[in-house]
Amino acid sequence: MWQETETAVYGKKQSLFTKNMKKTLILLSLGALLLSSCGKQPEAFYPERLAWVDSAYRHYVNEGYMPHCVAMVVKDGETVYLKAFGYRDREQQIPCQTTDIFRMASQTKAIITVAFMTLFEEGKIQLDEPIAKYLPEWDNPQVLDSYDPSTGTYTTHPAKTRLTVRHFITHTSGLCIDGFYDHIAAQLGVPTHMSYDSIPLREAVRRMAQMPLKHEPGADFTYACNTNVLGALCEILSGQDIYTFIKERVLDPCEMTDTYFYLPDDKKERLVTLYCYPQNGSLERVDGIYQDFPYSGAKVFCSPSAGLCGTIEDYAHFCQMVLDNGTYKGRRVIGRKTLEMMQKNGVGHMRGEIGYGMAWDVFTPENAHNTIVSEGSMRWGGMFGTDYIIDPQENMILLMYVNNMPNFSGYNAKTLLHNTVYQALR
Repeated sequence: MWQETETAVYGKKQSLFTKNMKKTLILLSLGALLLSSCGKQPEAFYPERLAWVDSAYRHYVNEGYMPHCVAMVVKDGETVYLKAFGYRDREQQIPCQTTDIFRMASQTKAIITVAFMTLFEEGKIQLDEPIAKYLPEWDNPQVLDSYDPSTGTYTTHPAKTRLTVRHFITHTSGLCIDGFYDHIAAQLGVPTHMSYDSIPLREAVRRMAQMPLKHEPGADFTYACNTNVLGALCEILSGQDIYTFIKERVLDPCEMTDTYFYLPDDKKERLVTLYCYPQNGSLERVDGIYQDFPYSGAKVFCSPSAGLCGTIEDYAHFCQMVLDNGTYKGRRVIGRKTLEMMQKNGVGHMRGEIGYGMAWDVFTPENAHNTIVSEGSMRWGGMFGTDYIIDPQENMILLMYVNNMPNFSGYNAKTLLHNTVYQALR
């Protein structure tokens, strides 16, 4: 392929055809014979078509729809595209770099879930066990009947189905934090995403158990902070705090050296500024906990649902491990069959045409007409704008990192990457 200067990195793996072209014309027929025998195109992408990723993201950054972006493509284990656009800090005109650190929000969930499933592999827990066996506060869950917004009071009835580990891993527990449920969480002192306060994860999950469920366990898919409960189980079963546990089980084996709940002082300056694109139509800097949680407050509450920060290349290592059936550079992180189970749709048609495994979207046959992405791919992202695709069919990983929320500009940054990359495949 080719290379570009500045912050771009393109694949360096030279094709067999290109190498043979550098030899004498006498070997040309031998080169053609070798190409036909391996059954592969000289390169995976049309270079001129892959360059459309540049023009697309440069347009949206230059027009002020997004503050910055890093896009990355890994094909057949080789990095074929890695480039940064825009500014880490627009006000100070600091350019965005491919090594910048982003708030990954819900991309945290897959890392926690993979780490949790290593405990499943060791026989320390089973998915259909009652959650109350390990967390007694969940022994008598209540389902909401009515809510009075004027007083903040509500009525409930006891759940008819016991809560299991599987309910939390598939987001079918009934736990909800949207709308007025967020107000209920605040009344109970439940930190759902981030917190400045000195609240340990175990205490946060104990408080969460007091919240009413939106529906009977297993009756529907309700995306929420269920992974916080998995994180508490990790701490109980391992005897380690959640960061130490995932560092030992996932981060270190995958060489994710720039991924943290709370950033060390010497890496804080690499954190990109968080912006929003509100309905008034211009980028604005976000203030408050979403902006500064990675380096402010008590630094005690580590949210397994949304708390990690890291670089795009770190997360690419994690995605490559998943793509390589649970190994990274020959090191086994999780079992092949465990990952196969995690990649299967576990919620039926609760989400409509798209499925959900144990950590990510599952691109089902019913959803194939909606996307250029291969059937069987896995995808997830975060509320601050980060996103990834793991595509076993094409042996490819796509990642797009931006910290911009909410986004009312009308463009879809992640789909933009899907479309501009997949169309360039030979």
